[in-house]
Amino acid sequence: MPHPQSPVVDLVYFNAGGGHRASAQALQAVLNERRPHWRVRAVNLFEMLDPQGSFRRATGFAPEDVYNHRLKRGWTLGLAQELKLLQGMIRLAHPSLVRSLAQHWETTAPDLVVSLIPNFNRALAQGVATARPGVPFVTVLTDLADHPPNFWIEPGADQHLVCATAKALGQARSMGVPDARIHLSSGMIIRPEFYGARMPDRDAELRRLGLDPARPTGIVMFGGQGSRAMATIARRLAQVQLIFICGHNAALARRIEALPAGAPRLVLGFTPDVAHYMRLADFFVGKPGPGSVSEALRCGLPVLVVRNAWTMPQERYNADWILEQRVGVVHDRYRSIDLAALRLLAQLDDLRRNVRRLDNRAVFEMVEILARLLDRRATPERSQAVEFA
Repeated sequence: MPHPQSPVVDLVYFNAGGGHRASAQALQAVLNERRPHWRVRAVNLFEMLDPQGSFRRATGFAPEDVYNHRLKRGWTLGLAQELKLLQGMIRLAHPSLVRSLAQHWETTAPDLVVSLIPNFNRALAQGVATARPGVPFVTVLTDLADHPPNFWIEPGADQHLVCATAKALGQARSMGVPDARIHLSSGMIIRPEFYGARMPDRDAELRRLGLDPARPTGIVMFGGQGSRAMATIARRLAQVQLIFICGHNAALARRIEALPAGAPRLVLGFTPDVAHYMRLADFFVGKPGPGSVSEALRCGLPVLVVRNAWTMPQERYNADWILEQRVGVVHDRYRSIDLAALRLLAQLDDLRRNVRRLDNRAVFEMVEILARLLDRRATPERSQAVEFA
């Protein structure tokens, strides 16, 4: 059990999609294992801002629901314009946000605060500085790059940054962040279970699930609610052996199951064991989300993603990164994804070799980054950015 005088570390997340919460949970699990004397708290931003739940009681839904609906669907404008509108609303609310956050941290007294969310980091940094002067504030980008302005990196903020790519590191430097406040990790934070070994009885498990070990197997995922694009993929890749993980979208799972297929197919709903099914696969198909792409690559899978006008603005660089690293194929539409799949399968062995060059250990590196920041609270900052080989 942590000692009452142990350092208190707050991990700030929200439920705008599952990636921010998953990153916080992954980091909390590893910190609990490797620094058991720390008191690590995963804290929902909107619960800090509205601890009495007044917004939910008044409206019948959570603040994240508004955020998700506008940013992910675009009520009246395009995605980029909706993001700017949301950021403008956050800017207008900035003084109130800082007051609420400072009040929270005056009461809860953390020794280090880690943000795993975008858009609110200016308010978070000022809230920490107001309530807990000298306490480090760290923003961990859960995207492969920033989407400026005012998304992850806030120029002039009292903010440490953990960047997963050289692109993000260069963005931080170009915005004037000192090297002493930039920490380059070897990739994105993903859950510890994705670091397990490939199963020795993979062929037997594939047969048990009704799949053919002799065929290349793809895994198709689009987050916890799936996507109607998955049905298009099922139709266009009817001759390819695929595992579909539809999340909580039971109607989508039934729709895919009813489609004709010329190859074995496994259709699943929500499963907590995504890593298990990824280890059965040979390649990944989905959107260029940083979490799912990073999980697939950690499991040794080349990726096939679609980037087009409907891709979230902050996820568009991820497709560039996939091409730069030569670990997958980027296509522009689901209606012809069969052509992209043929390209991927033709170069599957080469792509696998490139995937094996990557060694993402970010969730474990974070332990050392945070430990150094706690140790250095009373000492001058170093002049060089911290990098992991």
